[in-house]
Amino acid sequence: MNSGVIVDAGPLQAMVQAIVEKGGSLPLEAGQVAHNLVEANLTGHDSHGVGMLPRYVDNLLAGGLKANQHLQVASDHGSLLTLDGQAGYGQVMGLEAMALGIARAQQHGVAVLGLANSHHIGRIGAWAEQCLAAGLVSIHFVNVISEPIVAPFGGSDGRFVTNPMCVGVPMQGAEPLVLDFATSRIAMGKVRVAHNMGKAVAPGTLIDAAGAPSTDPGVMFREPHGALLPFGEHKGYGLAVACEILAGALTGGSTLHGPASPHAIINNMFSVIVDPARLGGAQRLAEQARAFAEWVLASPPAPGHEVMLPGEPERRWRRQRTAGGIPIDTATWAQLMQAGGKLGLQANTLQALAQPRDAAA
Repeated sequence: MNSGVIVDAGPLQAMVQAIVEKGGSLPLEAGQVAHNLVEANLTGHDSHGVGMLPRYVDNLLAGGLKANQHLQVASDHGSLLTLDGQAGYGQVMGLEAMALGIARAQQHGVAVLGLANSHHIGRIGAWAEQCLAAGLVSIHFVNVISEPIVAPFGGSDGRFVTNPMCVGVPMQGAEPLVLDFATSRIAMGKVRVAHNMGKAVAPGTLIDAAGAPSTDPGVMFREPHGALLPFGEHKGYGLAVACEILAGALTGGSTLHGPASPHAIINNMFSVIVDPARLGGAQRLAEQARAFAEWVLASPPAPGHEVMLPGEPERRWRRQRTAGGIPIDTATWAQLMQAGGKLGLQANTLQALAQPRDAAA
């Protein structure tokens, strides 16, 4: 297995921005997309990082993703907003939706948002972090209109996608709590990363096209396709169903109930944003959250483990990768070069922007 390259965040963002701009995006949009993707890599979520860009380019060229779109407000009831993402870059739609939600939560104490018809909105934790920067609590449920790749509990083929959820809670005087996870055992992007790196996935993660257990990520890339399993058996499955209905139906979007376009990754997101000062009290939240965190973190760790709160692993990855660079496997790097090539950018131009170094160096 080739170890690939290491790229620092700044040059990698410059390369990604150049590709997105070449696809027709204005510089501001291209910068927002590039920043969001690289941030995902920095936090250790390579599944939602720059490795998504080749899929974006294909979708853009096929018409399933549209450049230079902005949110449209479909309905406005003060603290309740229904928004349409116009199949535009989700990195823009998420940013604009949260900006609106934050303003309404600051005005009314709470904002309830239905964001429908956005292209892939990336790492959901980014939108919780945007709310956290304003001192707000947020809850997000997301569904995905794309090829069904996750089997229901007790089923043997894909019927929905990875349907993530996220919760962000400010912790006054401490790092915030950011809970962000797919309702499948792992995100599909992590299967892609494992496949590109020639690695197996953990047992209990996948089934093949016949419904038999498999650790080979290739079952998701060969016809007929296998499927991911939900985490926590019936519990993760039930949460995935809730994400599908809340995000896909309640927002004015759509649920997945048949074949989906292979040329788009459409997300719908149901978000609730709360000003803690207008509910139980910001000081009360701070005191009780800190007391609980300290109580939990004082648990004696099991052998070979460490007790952490949600959000801490991402902060550790950020520190490590900010200092040491972002690793990109050989297959993903080649796919990035090919994506640029489809838009007329030469590999040597992209290499000059990214300034990669060998992972072994």
